[in-house]
Amino acid sequence: QAVPAGSHVRLNLQTGDREAKLSDDESGKGDTREERRRKRYRDANMGCGWAVDVDSNSFTSEELKKALAKMKKSEKAERKTHEEEVRKKFRPIEQLKEEFEKLNVKMETDYEIMVKLISKFNSSASTLDEKVAALYDLEYYVHQV
Repeated sequence: QAVPAGSHVRLNLQTGDREAKLSDDESGKGDTREERRRKRYRDANMGCGWAVDVDSNSFTSEELKKALAKMKKSEKAERKTHEEEVRKKFRPIEQLKEEFEKLNVKMETDYEIMVKLISKFNSSASTLDEKVAALYDLEYYVHQV
């Protein structure tokens, strides 16, 4: 629930209600209908200047918990259907590797290439030019990640 700018808001630890103290404007002019309704509620029920936030559109904690559980269930179902669609469109990497090996083509993942580049860079047998080239190539792969 939106409250007017400059209002004091607190959480009542005894009741768990959020409360807003409305300004003490004598004229009441410029107040919206919602603010006037809150003032009437405050004056009639509290007397202390603190109005309990009573929004007709608010929900109980149990209603919110049920709605959240429904959202989680629907999200899981959506994720599962999405994963099934992806599995139908694409093949696993292991299957692709096997097919490429049959064609005598070696397929490497970015991770495998990066490991080779790092070992080439750390190798004492590599020349300075090879190390620089390895760093440039590694920069390309790291940038993709």
